[in-house]
Amino acid sequence: MANEHDSMMGTPIESLLEATGSKFSLVTLASKRARQINAYFGQLGGGLGASIPPQVTSVAHKPLTIAFEEIGAKKIVMGDPAVVAAQEAAAAAVAAQAEADMRAAADEAAAAADAADKAKRDKRDKRDKRDN
Repeated sequence: MANEHDSMMGTPIESLLEATGSKFSLVTLASKRARQINAYFGQLGGGLGASIPPQVTSVAHKPLTIAFEEIGAKKIVMGDPAVVAAQEAAAAAVAAQAEADMRAAADEAAAAADAADKAKRDKRDKRDKRDN
């Protein structure tokens, strides 16, 4: 006997197409989300990461299947491409600024440590000259 959904995926393609509007949008959204899920699984155990974990409980092991299940459950929705691109650009700019700030702070700390070392050497040299 054949089941109603005789496919590998539990989520019917019709409901996925309703959620995204077109096959192209479905493929784009699912592939992007699958890459994010794959990155999440790849960074597990490596400390804090920026990847978002799967938003549905799934028995699937493949990131693309999990992405389809999230889309079917309406946990992941298609956004306006211009708005999404602007948000991603803004997030990248914030991340770049944060990295630049961290580098500047590290450079300042290194310069302060160098100045402290130089002051200690100068003090030691002055003491050595006086003792001789």
